[in-house]
Amino acid sequence: MFLAVLLVPIGWSAERAHVTILATTDVHAHLNPIDYYTNQPDQTGLAKAATIIAAARRQNPDLLLLDSGDTIQGTPLAYYHNRKNNQPPDPTVLAMNALRYDAMTVGNHEYNHGLKVLEKARGEATFPWLSANTYRVGTDQTAYQPYLVKLVGGVRVGILGLTTPGVPYWDNPENYAGLEFREPVAEAKKWVHLLHAREKVDLVVIAMHMGLEEDLRTGIPTPNLIPSENTALAIARQVPGIDVILMGHTHREVPALFANGVLLTQADKWADRVARVDVYLEKSGDAGWRVDAKSALTIPVTEKIAPDPVIVKLAEPYDRETQAWLGKTIGESSRELTADDARVRDTAILDLIQRVQLDAGRADVSMASSLNLGARLPKGPVTVRDMAGLYVYENTLVVIEATGAVVKAALEHSAKYFRPYEPGKSPAELFDERIPAYNFDVAEGVSYDLDLARPV
Repeated sequence: MFLAVLLVPIGWSAERAHVTILATTDVHAHLNPIDYYTNQPDQTGLAKAATIIAAARRQNPDLLLLDSGDTIQGTPLAYYHNRKNNQPPDPTVLAMNALRYDAMTVGNHEYNHGLKVLEKARGEATFPWLSANTYRVGTDQTAYQPYLVKLVGGVRVGILGLTTPGVPYWDNPENYAGLEFREPVAEAKKWVHLLHAREKVDLVVIAMHMGLEEDLRTGIPTPNLIPSENTALAIARQVPGIDVILMGHTHREVPALFANGVLLTQADKWADRVARVDVYLEKSGDAGWRVDAKSALTIPVTEKIAPDPVIVKLAEPYDRETQAWLGKTIGESSRELTADDARVRDTAILDLIQRVQLDAGRADVSMASSLNLGARLPKGPVTVRDMAGLYVYENTLVVIEATGAVVKAALEHSAKYFRPYEPGKSPAELFDERIPAYNFDVAEGVSYDLDLARPV
């Protein structure tokens, strides 16, 4: 022990490094801090997130900026660009270029408007789109760059992208033609090993368009999951060699979580938060870099944060044409209709969706969800904005032939949205927060009752 001390040179100290990562996810084309459905200010959007990013860059100019997907779809601005006027560059990609993103993982909603729109936006990006588990059908050729290696302060950082494999469950086949989405845990094992063995990285970061798949308080899996839709915990627990996981897809805020020594974080949605990860490393002599400490937090967008004028100016022409379209009058209502109670009782505003679907599909039964409890159709003129607020997703109407037993089974499945009956609680107090509201369908064309006192 005494000899060991003598052999250490006087004044020797370990070499240290600090890697900072900023991350967004599920931006869904939120640029300006505005709710297009109400036309009111909203504390979301890349314009405000840009101010947070700029402040962090002043502290650490070499930071990494990543996104975990669902980027080019989700607002009336994106809808108008993708469906009405796709000639200009994609507005969200333009903003991300200006913010100098290093990489983005492909999310499932990137496919909503088809491969032509997706590839156009991808070609306009100055940063790579990553997905290590998306392949050309029947081949071992990845459809996207699987990973990126960046040198930050002498540290080799490997950034791996993983996409939820649920795309075929949600999108039209032509929107992902020629692609297949492989099971993420096995793919993570393959690529993380490659990053260490071939690329000799010091730090592995996974930017995944997936989230937590279980309730950490109970260990109970999240209900109604598509196979391998979310596998963040499985990957953290089963794949060695991962340091950080940046999650997405589930629209949750997860400031910091450790699982099997892996640090996980998630920045909610709509650029209403920016996740920040700080990793501290040290290197002694000829040994490689070793992670000494790591932490994460989420930084909220607030009223006090000013929007970045560069992003606001960039978004201005897209915002102008979107607002003109949203302001067009398309009908009239004899009275005000609201969606406040659309998940617990029959409402005229949801009946409107059902009647449209019955008519367009020439169907006997229609099933629809109340996608926005804040939706409102005013008495008097009704605009595109009003209707867009009522139906906020670009879903595709599908007509199938089914028996009464199938319809009943579908309604029983939807009833899982409610927890078991508890005396004294209203139906609204029994919503199961683990189940997305868009999975609760209401039917028109049949008469039925929901008895919450009976098991599903």
